[in-house]
Amino acid sequence: MIDEVKSSFETLMREYPSGMRINSLLAAKYFSVKQEYIVVGNGAAELIKAYIENHAKKIGVIYPTFEEYPNRSIKENIISYLPTNADMHYDANDIINFYGDKNIDTLLLINPDNPSGNYIPYNDLLHLIEWTKAKSIKFIVDESFVDFVDVEGEFSLLHNHILANNTHLVVVKSISKSYGVPGFRLGVLASGDSELIAVLKKEVAIWNINSFGEFYMQIYEKYHKDYLKACELFREERKLFFNELQEVDFLRVIPSQANYFLCELTTDKFTSTQLAVRLLADYDILIKDCSGKSAFSRGNYIRLAVRDRKDNHKLVGALKSIGK
Repeated sequence: MIDEVKSSFETLMREYPSGMRINSLLAAKYFSVKQEYIVVGNGAAELIKAYIENHAKKIGVIYPTFEEYPNRSIKENIISYLPTNADMHYDANDIINFYGDKNIDTLLLINPDNPSGNYIPYNDLLHLIEWTKAKSIKFIVDESFVDFVDVEGEFSLLHNHILANNTHLVVVKSISKSYGVPGFRLGVLASGDSELIAVLKKEVAIWNINSFGEFYMQIYEKYHKDYLKACELFREERKLFFNELQEVDFLRVIPSQANYFLCELTTDKFTSTQLAVRLLADYDILIKDCSGKSAFSRGNYIRLAVRDRKDNHKLVGALKSIGK
């Protein structure tokens, strides 16, 4: 794929992208949904901003979370749910029990969650869809990391029949995150509420996707089998990385269905911030220090990306060396 993009670099640099109509058509083909059900964004962040600022009021947010969502609202409109267990795990019943008597018009679920990696299985997700429909609550499901889950059967909600039968459902997916192409800045939002999609298409810029991002959507289908194979290899590497991280004395690693692990530091020798600085300064390794994120006041947490065997082994070695 990289070679194909390189070979078209000059043309793509000199040409305008096609605009919203063609890009929506490409995204519809990409995800096999109706064109009137999907809108393309300059990364998922653009679509999150447009939706939260203009179409959501009282929002149920499960913390810790990807803070692009609550940051686009105001504090008074956020109804927070923070799991009290050490792994920050929750299931569909926990959500229903907590929000059953809360005054919300929108519920946000990131599945798998960011940064905890918590995952709600597909059938339980369908139960939440029915529950929110009965409560007249709009249901946002961000499935940007769902391709990484290690489960049998279905896991995505991006299907025409699900969207058409549940017009209160909004599905967000970051192509940048899922497919490892953040430089292309691509994301989609899908809903069976075609009027909502039409409005969102007017709320974002018509030229919001650059030519390189559009070209990626044009050629992606040729590489789909390669992507599926890469996901299989990734799941195996995640298992190996998880086992290796268990050998780091000062880490408590939380199981994850995403492409990262949330880890709690169990030492008082250094904080998460100090560890992140040390790794960058001495080993040229960048990790996510979670101390600045909401809901992490009760401990020191870091998030570690799952990369290839070489990079993962290097990180584990560096952590062991620091812990001596």
